[in-house]
Amino acid sequence: MSQNDSKKVSCILLYSGGLDSILSYKVLEEQGINVVAIRFISSFFGSHLLKKENQEKEVQNTKEKYGIKLIIKDISDEFLDIVKYPEHGYGKYLNPCIDCKIFMIKKALTIMSDIKADFIATGEIVGQRPMSQRRDALNIIDRESGAKGLILRPLCAKHLSITKPEEKGLINREKLLSICGRGRKDQIKLAELYGIKDYPAPAGGCILTDPIISERLKKLINLYKDFTPHDALLAQVGRQFLIESNAWLILGRNKGENIKIKELAEEDALILKADSIPGPTAALFRFNNEKQIEISARILAKYCNLKKLKEKDSDITVNIFFQKNCIKKLKVKPLDIKKIECLRL
Repeated sequence: MSQNDSKKVSCILLYSGGLDSILSYKVLEEQGINVVAIRFISSFFGSHLLKKENQEKEVQNTKEKYGIKLIIKDISDEFLDIVKYPEHGYGKYLNPCIDCKIFMIKKALTIMSDIKADFIATGEIVGQRPMSQRRDALNIIDRESGAKGLILRPLCAKHLSITKPEEKGLINREKLLSICGRGRKDQIKLAELYGIKDYPAPAGGCILTDPIISERLKKLINLYKDFTPHDALLAQVGRQFLIESNAWLILGRNKGENIKIKELAEEDALILKADSIPGPTAALFRFNNEKQIEISARILAKYCNLKKLKEKDSDITVNIFFQKNCIKKLKVKPLDIKKIECLRL
């Protein structure tokens, strides 16, 4: 069978939004392949796209900038179990890279079957990432995903074994590439060749590789057995504290975070806000007693603009809201910073 036959050859491309996946799309498209670009998102990567309006903008921008038709799929619920229980362990932080890729390939296999595509492609490059893009790791991914021989990596194909689509003549191996390692020169040249100028700077894009957030997530997942994808979003915002071991307090550091905290606060959270002086918005989750609320109010007070107080050392009034209704007012003094640091998450 060749790509000149009546049925046009098609593939599923795991698309991250980075330059490598953009180039992979172009290399495949150049050979007449019908490429279906799938971008998986979750609370841990691509989380800004969880909002429907952001998804629509991303699909439109991707089409306008690169001529790529993009499909976005949220895998947050299923992916949380991969984070909690990775069979192949973690990378440097909380990143289960090998299990992540195996999971995504399995999802792609299902889509491939549904739309009767011929193979799967990725933007991976041998040697680019230390955990999931070693040659031995790629072999594990191919084997354990159940897609051995069906995964084509266009940018580094000549460094790897021939795949089934190449054997069948669905794609010309000679027109595939031999990029390897962590350098970017080859990709930048290729981008120029395709006229791609406005592309994202290289970055991990996954908060599980962030040293501070990943450590925080690890503690929260161990503490709360019912930890959810929504909790993972909360863990990425603002200053965070554990009050009396189990109550979870989040304070905004700027206007944008204050807005986000209010957006993310669920119906069972308390919102704390100083009454008459500038300060952050705070949300208190998983509380079960009045002392936790009082300590939270005192932490909030410490981060208010105390210079705006009319009388030095006077108490600060903190309004406590539940489901948008002010249910109480507390007059508190700011908690000592040393005590606050002991509670920091």
